[in-house]
Amino acid sequence: MATDSAAPPLAKYLASTEKKTRDKAVKNLAVFLSDPSRDALPKSEMDKLWKGLFYCFWMSDKPLVQQALASELAELVLTIKTTSAALAFLRGFWDAMCREWAGIDRLRLDKYYMLVRRFVNASFRLLLRNYWSEEVCSEYNEILTRPGGGPLCPSDQKIPSSLGYHVCDVYLEELEKAVASREDDIPPAPLAILISPFLHLASRTMNSRTYARMESTVFKPLLSALSEDEEPRAKRARSETPSASTPDYPNLVDNARVDYSSEGKLDRSSLRRGLKKTIFHAASAPETRDPSRKRMYALWQADEEDDE
Repeated sequence: MATDSAAPPLAKYLASTEKKTRDKAVKNLAVFLSDPSRDALPKSEMDKLWKGLFYCFWMSDKPLVQQALASELAELVLTIKTTSAALAFLRGFWDAMCREWAGIDRLRLDKYYMLVRRFVNASFRLLLRNYWSEEVCSEYNEILTRPGGGPLCPSDQKIPSSLGYHVCDVYLEELEKAVASREDDIPPAPLAILISPFLHLASRTMNSRTYARMESTVFKPLLSALSEDEEPRAKRARSETPSASTPDYPNLVDNARVDYSSEGKLDRSSLRRGLKKTIFHAASAPETRDPSRKRMYALWQADEEDDE
């Protein structure tokens, strides 16, 4: 299978019915994308590439094969040497997921949930590679919230809600894993910046179920993890049957700051106060819808009472 050096492997090879052909196409793609002199692909080419990658994964069967391919595809994000090209690749991934999600049958849905999880994790590792750069984090947040391809976009009714819900479900778990792998010279994670896509969606969504999902999977678990004293956390860590409903995120809360105003990591109490302030400001914004404003104020108020 020959490929032009100026173009990625053709989609027809990536979506071949032959596993050997698909595997070779993915390997060739990794070599193609790893060229440090290569710029981001034009959108038309990126759409073609991701059409092929989507069906490359579609054709994969057997759990171990699917897991290996999901990891291999997600690692392509970090194979790309330049951050701008890596972000363009991520943009193409989310465009494809939003475009193709409604056509995924029930039997294949779980493996695409796994693929999304792998890409969320790879995205955080890309941000880590860039030392949580404000510019890079902002562009990544824009990718998640933009109309037409952002899984957390509040205004595009064509975005499948189940895709956004899954991002909510895995976001903090994968952020915790990424932070656990950080090098010592990496700055603390800017929590308020990293959850801002969810605040953006929660404040503007017209769907009460969507707001509830943000609150139950992102805001409340994170505030809960930050509210606990060392002793209860230690007791639960020793428990033989820890509660799945109360995640700790120990690496995240021990290596985090609120935003870029603090260079070093903050203690849990300071992080909690900063996040509460962030939620309050989001609720107070003029563009926040009244139903969301009331619920965000209620969350903030309940949290204030918990601190008394």
